[in-house]
Amino acid sequence: MRTFPPYRAQVVAEIPVTTRAERERALAAAGYNAFNLPANMVSIDLLTDSGTGAVSARQEAAAAAADRSYAGSESFFRFREALSELTHYPHLLPVHQGRAAERVLFTNVLGPGKISVSNTHFDTTRANVELLGAEARDLPCAEFGDLDSLEPFKGNINLDVLEQLLTGPDAGRVGMVLVTITNNGGGGQPVSMANLTAASRLARAHGVPIFLDAARFAENAWLVVQREEGYAGKTPREVAEEAFGLVDGCVASLKKDGISPMGAFIGLRDPELAQRCEALLIATEGFRTYGGLGAHDLDRLAQGLREVLDPHYLEARAAEAARLAQLANESGVDIVQPPGIHALYLNAGRLLPHLPASRFPGHSLACELYLAGGIRCAELGSLYIGELDENNELVTPAPFELVRLALPRRTYSRGHYDYVAEILGDIAKNPESVPGYRIVEAPKILRHFNLTMAPVV
Repeated sequence: MRTFPPYRAQVVAEIPVTTRAERERALAAAGYNAFNLPANMVSIDLLTDSGTGAVSARQEAAAAAADRSYAGSESFFRFREALSELTHYPHLLPVHQGRAAERVLFTNVLGPGKISVSNTHFDTTRANVELLGAEARDLPCAEFGDLDSLEPFKGNINLDVLEQLLTGPDAGRVGMVLVTITNNGGGGQPVSMANLTAASRLARAHGVPIFLDAARFAENAWLVVQREEGYAGKTPREVAEEAFGLVDGCVASLKKDGISPMGAFIGLRDPELAQRCEALLIATEGFRTYGGLGAHDLDRLAQGLREVLDPHYLEARAAEAARLAQLANESGVDIVQPPGIHALYLNAGRLLPHLPASRFPGHSLACELYLAGGIRCAELGSLYIGELDENNELVTPAPFELVRLALPRRTYSRGHYDYVAEILGDIAKNPESVPGYRIVEAPKILRHFNLTMAPVV
């Protein structure tokens, strides 16, 4: 059979239909910050793929049968069984979401002066590292520097630089290596099994624990099956199990590849580390058999973890992303190549060359997508990682000015993505009309969530 989404809609939600004037007022009231927009003023919401997927009938049936016992509920044991089959970690702790999992684990492996090394830390991951007084150091592979190349694994960690760090004067400061699959901060690009194997050998040879940020473990596994030599005959589950087996543990937001509105987990091999994490979990999140989650969340996740590794589902999701990538390119908008699965990353700097980095072309394109079509998305450029001075003026720009279109799982149809491509095409016909923006007010940490902007006319 030809590729098609292996599911159908049985319950639908209304999508707001708004006018340009209404959107202009809404964006101004939000301080030109998409995170401040009320959802009833957003038509196509591509801000994130976290917790925004559509759950299945089987997930809802499982949730309805959940056991709400405070300790030792049957829901927890079903959740643990699903994760044990997948990861084979002896110690599994439920947590309410990924950043909580990061806080619990990082508190026990990092501290002031320590270094967390990653292929790329995402925003909240970096914040959790820095709030502990540690340093988040990104080591993306050299191939990612060419956004147009078709290199298949541009999410890899740079092994040469990692080895130099682990053998150099800062070696004693390295508290952990964290490999994010897929590399969300690095254009949604996958990590190869060869790279993960080599990184694991390096870390273990120097006595440094290595963990996965495994929020999109299934999508990374699918891209390995499609792109890496020697893996074409394997199933996504087999690849995922191998990836978990190469490291000392993981944190994972299951709001992505758990296909659930809420949930995460910490998986560990080291019993002493697991004991310390459990103590902090109980003190700050909840008892070890629920970790801040409702029983219905645990059961939804147990079912979602099995559904997400269905090859037919992953094939259809990858095809959905590839088709939108093709339509974006045909409309005159370049993306980070090759397209991943969970998001497309638009090259806003190339589309809007009239805007300098100090006028935040990524943010400008994101605002224009909302104004032109009610499409909400996120900037990943100088507003996100650029260095600002005390007056919120850009001092050091980001290497690239990107916009992320995150694709919720099982939520939008081909018609919705055709509409997104049409709006992109309209913007690309007259890109010089898109204005730049300046920062009015911004916090020091995670500024993109709470800042206020204004257009520069």
